[in-house]
Amino acid sequence: MLDLPESGCETDYIRAENMADTQEQIVTVGVTGASGAIMAQKTLVLLEEDPRVARVHLVVSEAGQRLLTEELGVTSGDLKQLPSRILGHPVAKIDVLPNKDVGASIASGSYVVDAMVVIPCSMGALGAIAHGISDDLVSRAADVMLKEGRKLVLCVRDTPLSRVHLGNMLRAQQAGAVIMPAVPAFYHHPKTIDDLVTQYVCRVLAQMGLAQDKMYRWMGTPASKKAEA
Repeated sequence: MLDLPESGCETDYIRAENMADTQEQIVTVGVTGASGAIMAQKTLVLLEEDPRVARVHLVVSEAGQRLLTEELGVTSGDLKQLPSRILGHPVAKIDVLPNKDVGASIASGSYVVDAMVVIPCSMGALGAIAHGISDDLVSRAADVMLKEGRKLVLCVRDTPLSRVHLGNMLRAQQAGAVIMPAVPAFYHHPKTIDDLVTQYVCRVLAQMGLAQDKMYRWMGTPASKKAEA
């Protein structure tokens, strides 16, 4: 018999059990078919290195798998080995959930996920999330984050944007999602593509409550430089 908390709610019991297992965060990463596989790769690298993260659930859509092949050279195969192939070394705390498995743990609000990011987020995935069409695990997991009031970051990547795209972004944002277009920054004087990607991904993780030491933080322009301008 379950030793239920005072509320007597089984959902509260499951949530308490999840939280008792670890004080670190549990994060879901969704990868869809928009260009930008390198951003997903960098996200997984930083999450794997972050001691505050206990578990990462990785869900890759069918188009996302094709993206990984085309942009990273990661070929299809055993899904369980996907994180190791993306990162290039054995991975301990990243597990892969099939996108068709809508009965997976992260498809229920009773399983606590602290934050979720969809990176990159295609316009198709955005539309499904914005309209609550939970026909795969990426969209269902995102729907759960919204209904439970948890952090959801959508790294949308497409250009130009149609009225439909803009409307879906607004709808998702009104539902509680953070809309974070994959726009690189240049104020930190990047020298490489990795500099651009790292700064953007660090900003994404900061939105998820996982601020990174590698993130450049703007401290303002010295008065002397302002005068010269």
